[in-house]
Amino acid sequence: MEIMKTVAELMALSAVTAPKAKGQDYINVKVITEPAVMTYLADEMSKCSEENGKKFFNRDAANIRNSQALVLLSLKDAKHAGLNCGACGHPNCTMLEAVAQGPEFNGPLCPWRLIDLGIALGSAVKTAGTLNADNRIMYSAGAVAKKIGLIEGDIAVAIPLNASSKNIYFDR
Repeated sequence: MEIMKTVAELMALSAVTAPKAKGQDYINVKVITEPAVMTYLADEMSKCSEENGKKFFNRDAANIRNSQALVLLSLKDAKHAGLNCGACGHPNCTMLEAVAQGPEFNGPLCPWRLIDLGIALGSAVKTAGTLNADNRIMYSAGAVAKKIGLIEGDIAVAIPLNASSKNIYFDR
């Protein structure tokens, strides 16, 4: 179990040091290794599955219950990049300043900040893979972790970790 905590911490390091647009960092990272917290998250994911009708939340909850560590990443208080590029669908970035609460995440968000989150996720899972730790990026666990306050941010994603003879995140 201690080794999985170390893997998760190294993944967090990879996410934090990943390149960011304009050198501005809005990535929030949290490592969870306490079984009780992971069980709580899994239980809440099952409840959400019943409420929202998304059956994969319950499937993913079983994976969280069987994981040994969890890395959460979010975009927290992310300001737009100020590029006025139009990739968000608006002609200028100031139109992104009014963020509203959606059913699971807040938005709209600057696509460049979402790319930052994607690069941080890729860096983190690359580290897990290099260290031979089974992992999977999960929207469901991130959404519920945000909902129950395990991580703050406008959008959150989870990466559960496991080390066993069979990768529990595939062939589910």
